Amino acid sequence: MEIAPDLQFKHYTVAEAQLPVDVLTAISHVSLADVAICCDLEHHVFYAEHTEPEVAEALRATHWFEVREYGARGPGATAA
Repeated sequence: MEIAPDLQFKHYTVAEAQLPVDVLTAISHVSLADVAICCDLEHHVFYAEHTEPEVAEALRATHWFEVREYGARGPGATAA
């Protein structure tokens, strides 16, 4: 991705990604084995366009960054 070329994004189920408990408790009405997240697990960055909306919303309330936020304000931001 041109926004954060240093990151490696892959698709996981929420169960595979082992997300924080506060994210898991915010997700309802779905099986964690069926819900998708596109992310770089090591850097805690997700791509909202390829992530289930309910999961993306829950991640925004944690230490995780959406890729655009990571590129603009997070650890991936370039010094201006």
